[in-house]
Amino acid sequence: MATLTVWKFDTPQGAADAESTLLQLQKQELIKVLDAAVAAWPEGEKKPKTRQLHDLTGLGALSGTFWGMLFGLIFFMPLLGAAVGAAAGALGGRMADVGIDDDFIDSVKSQVTPGTSALFLLSQDAVVERVRAAFPSGHAQLIESNLNAEQEAKLREVFAE
Repeated sequence: MATLTVWKFDTPQGAADAESTLLQLQKQELIKVLDAAVAAWPEGEKKPKTRQLHDLTGLGALSGTFWGMLFGLIFFMPLLGAAVGAAAGALGGRMADVGIDDDFIDSVKSQVTPGTSALFLLSQDAVVERVRAAFPSGHAQLIESNLNAEQEAKLREVFAE
């Protein structure tokens, strides 16, 4: 079963700093990263800067479309206004179908704010406490949504390139 986790850091650079730690954790077999992305939100900016972490992932990584849709729902839809309300509703429904519901999106949206960053991971077999302890300075807060096998398969089907 895959798990979509969001690790929130208390600085805009924290999530990027955790990338090298994840590589080490994978080598120690404490986590298997299927896909990953970072959102860094400097103070004073209207929205975060986002990027997919290709160096951490291999076969089985999702397309950039998945990350674009997820980040759009979390960070960018409120900025676009009511003109895209119907499209946002359809997009949200599509994500809910694959196990990413409104509660998860609202939780991330309320916690990842200017001056913070977040590491988004689609992973398997994580030893969560060891992962948490390994992150730089230990200032990582976990927001989690489990995907069952059916939801993971649907996610891969919907967002396959």
